[in-house]
Amino acid sequence: MQPHPDLPEILYIYDAYCGWCYGMSPVMQRVTQEYAGRVTFAVLSGGMVTQDEVGPIGESWEHIANALQQVEQVTGVRFGEAYKQLGQKGSYVQDSEPPARALYAFRQLDAQGRAVAFAHDVQLALFERGQDLNTSATYEVLAQSYGLAAEDFRRVFQQPETAEAVQQEFVAVQRIGVQGFPTIILRVGSQGYVLSRGYQPYETFVEGLEQALQQAEEEA
Repeated sequence: MQPHPDLPEILYIYDAYCGWCYGMSPVMQRVTQEYAGRVTFAVLSGGMVTQDEVGPIGESWEHIANALQQVEQVTGVRFGEAYKQLGQKGSYVQDSEPPARALYAFRQLDAQGRAVAFAHDVQLALFERGQDLNTSATYEVLAQSYGLAAEDFRRVFQQPETAEAVQQEFVAVQRIGVQGFPTIILRVGSQGYVLSRGYQPYETFVEGLEQALQQAEEEA
């Protein structure tokens, strides 16, 4: 499903390392199915772990491990043993830039608007299977599951222009005023309506979405 200028757009601002985004991901997947044809969807990477924040997961694992329990209790998602072992080992380097490049590359190559699903798959790779998000090989396997050629994905992933575009994306998210992830915004023409700052269950999210759509229609 390609963006359509006449349809409202849900802008899903997430980060691959955001546990609450992982919790929100099943909600977003359901929304993309239920609202197909009524709303289009776009995903932006927020750059949660960049610059001075980049480093071994062991430096913040105690805090992360506590947060995981809360995310599981509130959202119902589960973090795999492979990921927990990765955190306990402590040497894995967290950096939001490579998965952001992967999402950008996917958006460039995918003609069917499946970025929400791909973003979820990236998080499954890390949070369920404990895979390395710093290497193109992890994403090439995911891209192939969408019918994309691994060599095409690798080419776009490695292009300097992709790295530049990702930095611009991080800046754009900052300019929007995003304070945390996930942040989800409905865009109707030039108007923007914040649907969620943080996790929401499906019913709560959809109620807010319907209200925003109604408000946009009344203001048109």
